[in-house]
Amino acid sequence: MRQADIIIVGAGPAGLSAAVEAGRLGAQVVVVDENAKPGGQLFKQIHKFFGSREHLAGIRGFDIGQELLAQAQPCAQIKLNSTVYAIYPDKQVALIADGVHQETIRAKKVILAAGASENVLAFPGSTLPGVMSAGAVQTMMNVYQVLPAEEILMIGSGNVGLIVSYQIVQAGGKVNALLEAAPRIGGYGVHAAKISRAGIPILTRHTVQKVLGEEHVEGAIVVQLDDNVQPVPGSERMIACGAIAIAVGLTPLTELAHLAGCQLTFISRLGGMLPVHDDNMETTVPGIYAAGDLTGVEEASSAMEEGRLAGIAAAEALGYIDAGAAAKRKAQVWERLHMLRSGDFGSYRRQMKEEVIEKGRIFHAI
Repeated sequence: MRQADIIIVGAGPAGLSAAVEAGRLGAQVVVVDENAKPGGQLFKQIHKFFGSREHLAGIRGFDIGQELLAQAQPCAQIKLNSTVYAIYPDKQVALIADGVHQETIRAKKVILAAGASENVLAFPGSTLPGVMSAGAVQTMMNVYQVLPAEEILMIGSGNVGLIVSYQIVQAGGKVNALLEAAPRIGGYGVHAAKISRAGIPILTRHTVQKVLGEEHVEGAIVVQLDDNVQPVPGSERMIACGAIAIAVGLTPLTELAHLAGCQLTFISRLGGMLPVHDDNMETTVPGIYAAGDLTGVEEASSAMEEGRLAGIAAAEALGYIDAGAAAKRKAQVWERLHMLRSGDFGSYRRQMKEEVIEKGRIFHAI
């Protein structure tokens, strides 16, 4: 059976960052991802990050992904097209490579960085061709250079809905409206201002009543919502579109954490169920760590910092770095994470994450 110091499940921002930290400290690292390309969400992101220089402000997401991948490749073996389907108590990780070959790797430590999946929204006609997630639209445009339709209706005003709407315009498409069921916009004001300047109407307290079309999307009936989120009679109107993009949040992919026996907790504002973990990102199962959107949906910058924490902590537990040096490096990461979790949008995330971490501290202290 094949052996490794650390196996990392997920080659997105968190997984690659963990690989860089642990691999540079000398650990033998294997990264496994079910996709054909590494990098996760970063390779779909053509917008520039903002914030501080430490958080790579001014650099486009796919450039950050390329740099991260270049750093990770000398530090770890990256196995793509490989789906993990089991994690056993002795840290054996079972996977299927290329849809055919079964393989088991025994690791001393496991870092779960499986990410999150997009939420769905059901309404009459939501199964018609042309109704898709905003992430699918982003992948088609930014990875494969295909615009799914000339005119698109966006549902959801979080950062994903706002950013993808702007990218549709950049790609030559038109967003005929952005609908938000809540009374206010969910994402950053800077993104909302950009799409407003681009001429995209943002309709709060609105949702789709039904999709028009027999074989594919030809339009949608939208309706205003009252204070009880019920349709306002007589407010229906038709919006023409060839595709409908849904951006109504993400849910952490906790299946492997659950399978491994990790204790989960429910934090609605972080996406739902997620694994309890401590300051080292170690779950309630000793030797299994978690990082990135799996531990609560945030941005790619936070996922990378959490991956670094998990990589340093796992390498420390294996003796590749002494406690003093590890503490210094982890403190630097935490300082950057606190910066990301500040301000109107970040402070609530910090509060929620501290609740999760406190549960992890208590568990490990017992």
